[in-house]
Parts: sequence; C-alpha cells; structure tokens
Amino acid sequence: MDSELLSDTFVDLADTMVADFDVIDFLHLLTDRSVALLSAAAAGVVLADPRGQLRVAAASSQAAGLMELFQIQNDQGPCLDCFRTGQPVTAADLTGPDQQWPRFAAAAITAGFRAVEAVPMRLRDEVIGALNLFRAGPGPLGPAELRIGQALADVATIGLLQERNVRRSETAAEQLQAALNSRVIIEQAKGKLAERLGLDMDRAFALLREYARNSHQRLTDVAHNFVDSATGDFPPPASRH
Repeated sequence: MDSELLSDTFVDLADTMVADFDVIDFLHLLTDRSVALLSAAAAGVVLADPRGQLRVAAASSQAAGLMELFQIQNDQGPCLDCFRTGQPVTAADLTGPDQQWPRFAAAAITAGFRAVEAVPMRLRDEVIGALNLFRAGPGPLGPAELRIGQALADVATIGLLQERNVRRSETAAEQLQAALNSRVIIEQAKGKLAERLGLDMDRAFALLREYARNSHQRLTDVAHNFVDSATGDFPPPASRH
C-alpha cells in the first residue's frame, strides 16, 4: 500500500473547512482513493436523505453507480444491510450457492464484480450511509485493509457532518440533501456530454471534473452551466475563462 497516498488521503478528507468546499467532489475523492488504496475494483457511496431513504451519492465508475442504484431499487444488497445495522457487511463470493441477495448477486456478477465489502459511514450511533467496495475476484478484504476502509469512511463522515462547523443535525441533513440534489444535475451533465462528444459516462464525468478543478469552479456549477447552455458546447460559455 502507498503510505504517502494514504497519508495524503486522510489529510484531504479532513480538510473540509475551506470556503469553496465541494461535497460531490469530496465524495468522489473518497471513492477514487478507496480504489487506489484498497484491493477494490470500484467503490460507491450511498447516503441517507432527511427521510432516511438511501440515495446514490458517488461512485468511482458507472458500473459501481449502477450497482448501488440496483440495491436501492430492489431493496436488497450488502450496502442496505450495512446501513440498517451500522455494521460492516461482507459478501465474499457472489458466485457461491445460497446467496443472501440473489438478484443483487446476479447483477453484480454480470457487471464484473465477484465480492463486495460494505462499511458504514457513521459518527457514534448516527449512520448516514455506507461506503461499498466492489472486488473483481472472490474473497474478503484483509483485516488491515478493512480497518483502513472503515477509517476512510469514518473520517469522511466527520468531514461531512462538521463541514463549515455545522453541528446541528437538521442543518447537516440539509447539507446532505443539497449534495444529493447536486448529483442529479451532474448526472444530467454527464449524459449530455457523453452524447455530445460520443464518450462513455465515466470519461464524460472525468472531463467535467477535470475542467472544474482546472478552472477552480465547483463541479456542480460547471454541470449547471453546461446543462443550461443553449448551444450544448463544452465548456459552456458561462464557464469559460
């Protein structure tokens, strides 16, 4: 494991007090670094909205995002059990007999995943979501990697709930809802850009995110500008510098 990247990741996840903090980019940082640091092919994050309903917040790939959505829509899968119990859930071999989540297992195998680890995003007794680590081969994460995965989820949870020193639960819930709403416009921008340039969804998102960072703009603002652009050009006129 890259110890320098691990150290940098904890620093980055803890640095949520900046004025231009971007929740969506923060969550994608969590998924991307989880893949880079752990034995995972992809990662996803689901968060609870103010009504306690899970929604997909971020994913390191389109396939992982679709698997998260599949679990929510079919009301079965390790991430749902993890969120409901507040405990890590391991699906070490989705190809084995007597699957606990048969529809999810079949869909995951089709998507190229053979195992999943779900770790709760929690602060004390409050569980706000789950970090899900998808593996291409069967077998669980080792104890050391699982501890690191849980630590990444814990630090990210603290960062989300303490962003801009907000500690009241109702305000934190509003911020989480705003993050989830932002994802909708980003998904629209991904689809529009993918169609416009003939890209797959993962490459379209990478292009949006790269432009947002290089132009020092919030990812959500870039997505809004592009979706609202009458010409459909990228970058949209309102975003060009």
